[in-house]
Amino acid sequence: MSNFDWDNFRIFLAAARTQSGVEAAHLLKMSQSTISRRIRQLEKDVGSKLFDRSAQGLRLTTAGHHLFEHAEKLESTFSVMESQAAGGDRMELSGEIRIGATEAFGTFFLMPHLSNFCQRHPGIAMDVLPLPRSLNISKREVDTSVALDRPRANSFVTRKLGEYRLLPYATPEYLARHPRIRRTEDFQDHLWIDFVDDLLFSPQQFHLHKWGASLKRCLRSTSVVAQAQAVKAGLGLAILPCFLANVTDNLVPVLPHKVDITRSLWLVAPPERRELARIRALWDYTREVAEANAGYLDGKTAQMTWLK
Repeated sequence: MSNFDWDNFRIFLAAARTQSGVEAAHLLKMSQSTISRRIRQLEKDVGSKLFDRSAQGLRLTTAGHHLFEHAEKLESTFSVMESQAAGGDRMELSGEIRIGATEAFGTFFLMPHLSNFCQRHPGIAMDVLPLPRSLNISKREVDTSVALDRPRANSFVTRKLGEYRLLPYATPEYLARHPRIRRTEDFQDHLWIDFVDDLLFSPQQFHLHKWGASLKRCLRSTSVVAQAQAVKAGLGLAILPCFLANVTDNLVPVLPHKVDITRSLWLVAPPERRELARIRALWDYTREVAEANAGYLDGKTAQMTWLK
């Protein structure tokens, strides 16, 4: 394992990220034969097969995954060194980040703020996965995620990001057509929109059976965004995150002083990913954004705070 050529690692990273020799060649402006030859040389240098090759492309082997982690750390270190050598006051970060989040939080809170992060760090390419399911960090679906559940395993780095509030919401038109709601017992006289019980992805995911098992549900969906649209259409009430209801037209909270439902959000990453400079920068930024918007997430204000 001597005489390593950093260019071979750079080619290896491009091939691993694109999962294609053709796409890596296009990205690096090299011929595909050069990409293949340099990867074979790297495999010879490290003494291990790094990719399984098939008609579908390139897939990292176990040895390839281990090397990928180390090569990314080298890439991050070289990026810092280049920035310092150029006399820059601010560290220029580069590489890719894939972050997962719950559907509503990722779409309506995280995504708007990530545009500022991308402008701060133009060398970073972001993949954002706001999905109505849990993402498997152990299987490398994402580098880091914002999760509802704090992992039980000690193999992850975990930080509490903050809390958010949920309230019942309806349209003014729906409330005008139906019996008046003065107390929580009056919820029994109304139609509700909820999650699908057997498709809940987290114990922390709110659904009506935990709160009011006898409430009449007229529609169920795995998507909280779809639920918000059903409320907006005047179908009934739903328990929604305040940050989602704030950006959905014509929704009003119902009994906000008598209903108090909160959930926590957690930043999670494997330790080897968390130590990458670009992941640390994203964590710091996300925590700063969440702290600045604690009142917004808690439903105390309808105005988001933007970092400069």
